[in-house]
Amino acid sequence: MQRRNFLMNVGLGSLAIPLHSLANSIPTTNYFQEVKRPKRLKKGDTIGIVSPAGAIYESEPYEIAVESMEAMGLKVKLGEYVRTRHGHLAGTDEQRAEEFNEMWRDPDVDAIICLRGGSGAARILPLLDYETIEKNPKIFIGYSDITALHLAIYKKTGLVTFHGPLATSTWNNFAAEHFQKLLFEAEAVQYDNPSDKGGLLTQTRNRIRTITPGTATGGLLGGNLSVLTNIMGTPYFPENWENKILYLEDVGEKIYAVDRMMTQLQLGGVLGKISGFIFGKCTECDPGGSSGYGSLTLEEVIDHYIKPLGIPAFSGAMIGHINDNVTIPNGIRAEMDAEKGTFKLLSPAVS
Repeated sequence: MQRRNFLMNVGLGSLAIPLHSLANSIPTTNYFQEVKRPKRLKKGDTIGIVSPAGAIYESEPYEIAVESMEAMGLKVKLGEYVRTRHGHLAGTDEQRAEEFNEMWRDPDVDAIICLRGGSGAARILPLLDYETIEKNPKIFIGYSDITALHLAIYKKTGLVTFHGPLATSTWNNFAAEHFQKLLFEAEAVQYDNPSDKGGLLTQTRNRIRTITPGTATGGLLGGNLSVLTNIMGTPYFPENWENKILYLEDVGEKIYAVDRMMTQLQLGGVLGKISGFIFGKCTECDPGGSSGYGSLTLEEVIDHYIKPLGIPAFSGAMIGHINDNVTIPNGIRAEMDAEKGTFKLLSPAVS
């Protein structure tokens, strides 16, 4: 069961009323969700690898995934159906859900990471054991299609989960060090883009673009844009976007489709509630085909929906289908500076 804090909305006309008499008369609103932090990782812990979405067809990615986790001092347990295939999916819906649920039940598993994204994670949302997940809080990490699982778990349990690299991702120094600072060392991490100019006079890669300057605080919540909008209107989509910093990323989407999804966020009331906005990378997002004639640019699309909000906003963060992918805790409050293109956690994400 989600637990909520109360935020009292008191009008000027009520100032003359004694505060003690208001206690039972003011309606409560779900502005802040009390989140539950999982325990930090330590060397020797066991991380379970699950495959709740797409399948992998060759053996080498499994080997690399296991070796990457072991290189960080973790033991590895592979899910029962992690090598299974059902069409493009890593097993039937029932198999993938059972594998996922079993990892939360297993007392020997300290954290859970997804093998890959792809598609199909949303299909298993009705089959997940949210009561068990809530009673056995663990680090859960992944991105892309895994966004559906992050949002559903946050909505149903209040557990902090982590939008970050997959087991088969490129675990370079940037991604691995970020992961370890957040989840092993329990740091309140500061998120900055790499500043290496590569021998050039000015930075040309990984640049930040300020959309609207200013600072804002709020709970981080977001993920893959197409997956996030796909579950809007379902019981698994968070209802409370007040005082949230929305972060987004995507891959392989045509610009007209990005525009359509941003429209959905606007019409669905999400954009009108958030306190800040961070856009990561939209890898290989272009006009595409005949729609390229006279297309809006991605920059024009984002600005159209975000600038009128008047909230601090920037794009270009290291979030997305990229090698230098940061790990972000859903539900943890952060402070962002849109002019600098940075954000910092206000508390550790693990206990």
